[in-house]
Amino acid sequence: MLLGTGYAWANYQSLISDIATTDVISGAGGGEKPADGSVDILMVGMDSRTDSKGNPLPQEILNELHAGDESSGGLNTDTLILMHVPNDGGKAVAVSFPRDAYVQIAGGYGRHKINSAYGYGKNDAIAELERSGVSDPRELEVQSRQKGAKNLIGTIEGLTGVTIDHYAEINLVGFYEITKAVGGVDVCLNQATRDTMSGANFAAGPQRIQGREALAFVRQRYGLLRGDLDRIVRQQVFMAGLAKQILSAGTLSDPGKLSALIDALSKSIVLDQGWDVLQFATQMKDLTGGSLKFETIPTGNPELETPEDGLAVEVSEREVKKFIKGLNADPNAPTSTAPAIDNATVTVEVRNASGAAGLAGRVLQSLLADKFLDGGTDNAELMDTSVVRYGAGGEAGAEAVVEALGGGLELEQDDNVPTGHVRVFVGGDYSGPGRQSLAGAPLVGLDGARQQQPDTTTPSQPPITADGVRCVN
Repeated sequence: MLLGTGYAWANYQSLISDIATTDVISGAGGGEKPADGSVDILMVGMDSRTDSKGNPLPQEILNELHAGDESSGGLNTDTLILMHVPNDGGKAVAVSFPRDAYVQIAGGYGRHKINSAYGYGKNDAIAELERSGVSDPRELEVQSRQKGAKNLIGTIEGLTGVTIDHYAEINLVGFYEITKAVGGVDVCLNQATRDTMSGANFAAGPQRIQGREALAFVRQRYGLLRGDLDRIVRQQVFMAGLAKQILSAGTLSDPGKLSALIDALSKSIVLDQGWDVLQFATQMKDLTGGSLKFETIPTGNPELETPEDGLAVEVSEREVKKFIKGLNADPNAPTSTAPAIDNATVTVEVRNASGAAGLAGRVLQSLLADKFLDGGTDNAELMDTSVVRYGAGGEAGAEAVVEALGGGLELEQDDNVPTGHVRVFVGGDYSGPGRQSLAGAPLVGLDGARQQQPDTTTPSQPPITADGVRCVN
């Protein structure tokens, strides 16, 4: 017992002393359980050409990983997963975000693909640091990464409505080495696939992959039926297999594998400062099999045309917040009896951003019929997507407006909107009351693509868990 305890403690100290940390969480609570009922961890897979200490990766390693050079990337987040762990010991849920999800980016950058949030913050930080006299490349990399991570965290918090408690980041080479350290992960494919962009070249059926093949497996999106959405499923089944391999296959009791795993983690992982990972690991020790499941945020049109970012995945912030709130909801809990908001306390302004003559006036008249107060109409710059904006504390009123307009509209907080007011921007996608072409069904459903597009959805499947190997595209 003494020898075993001493060996484990030495390994833990080795990991903690070598692992990189970053100050990106405001008021991090260490190992304490948050008051909101769950520990929420943002896990990020970085398309980075440097290690966790800011040192550039050798070109021979980049060649092995099919990663290209710095000009082909290095700022984007290839993988975004929110790990939601209830304080009461309930099932943990790992929620994936499509890298091309079109959302509001924190920091005032507007709406863009979510994988650019890190890059926007990082690029501006580099410029600011250089103006302040910082010139060392390694120092620039480390400090700008911190700003990038903070901007990404702010974006996820704004999209989901949760407070991120902890942050974990891994780069390309780390993923490569971790999979080799544990001896590979079992996966299964429905059909053979090959893709020169990611280096994927797999046969159909069950197989064990590691290193270069594992990285290609989770990065491939070209040649998959649903592109990025199928890649998310790949990432989920791979993470489930990795969790099963580490937690139940003797990895942590094998000195050789444990040493290799610690070495890989210390090179590639960045954690937020103050995170007591030993205490967290103790809390997580029972999350095997069906106690850990994987989900994906609700999405709409997978080929949404955007002004600056090309094709993106349509996302409704309102539906995402509702989805996140429901992760640990008790299905047997009584329905809330809280009184509905009084429409007569909400002043609605309508802005026509669709280009359709008279639409704002017709929309406002439909809202006045529901007892909302008249805030007037105006024109606005053309917008593809409708949005309902509200000031601080006005979310309930905005939700009532969205419900009156048939639901499905984006909700955004805007501190420039006066208290008690809601500002509706009716864009080109609007199909609610006041739109004469309303056909009785929304043009966009959160369970699939726009109508009149090929059906690329897959049949409903049970949630992915770390209990078994599922065959995927």
